[in-house]
Amino acid sequence: MLCLLFFLVTAIHAELCQPDGENAFKVRLSIRTALGDNAYAWDTNEEYLFKAMVAFSMRKVPNRETTEISHVLVCNVTQRVSFWFVVTDPLKNHTLPAVEVQTAIRMNRNRINGAFFLNDQTLEFLKIPSTLAPPTDPSVPIWIIIFGVIFCIVIVAVMLLILSGIRQRRRMSKGPTEMDDSEDKCENMITIENGIPCDPLDTKGGHINDAFMTEDERLTPL
Repeated sequence: MLCLLFFLVTAIHAELCQPDGENAFKVRLSIRTALGDNAYAWDTNEEYLFKAMVAFSMRKVPNRETTEISHVLVCNVTQRVSFWFVVTDPLKNHTLPAVEVQTAIRMNRNRINGAFFLNDQTLEFLKIPSTLAPPTDPSVPIWIIIFGVIFCIVIVAVMLLILSGIRQRRRMSKGPTEMDDSEDKCENMITIENGIPCDPLDTKGGHINDAFMTEDERLTPL
């Protein structure tokens, strides 16, 4: 009797879960690509975990809170880890609408991916588009970041203006002293002609060099 029930249940499951069947979804996993040397083997335990995650997702949908793991059927499992699955309603002995299953999977996609250490690219529900992760709120408000950047720019600009002003003042203070030193040097220069030092002609003071005075110029007029 038990064997007969088992065969009947198996036949019903095989009839409900078929490739490209009504309300059926294909899943493809790339475990080796995602995890490399840390890849795990897909076995009945992993299959049980997948059914549990689908049942968990379905229980989040209104009016599907009684979904059990046994209501999730998996068929046509391949060695490259691809298979089909459906979610059944045991009371009516038919599969749940694809829209409900799709909504449940999209709502809990991150939880399903995390259970298998995969992502939307390595755990693919071929007829269910992936959902974008909710945007994370920054720990610091954006306006504070913008204010900080502008404040730093203003501080740098003020410092540059102060430094340029200090440099200009130093240049202006050095200018007159250098001019005075050059004039003093010119006044103190002594020209040497024919080995005899002689003072230059001071046109400002009206002095005349006696060495170049004529005999008539030396005599004082009467």
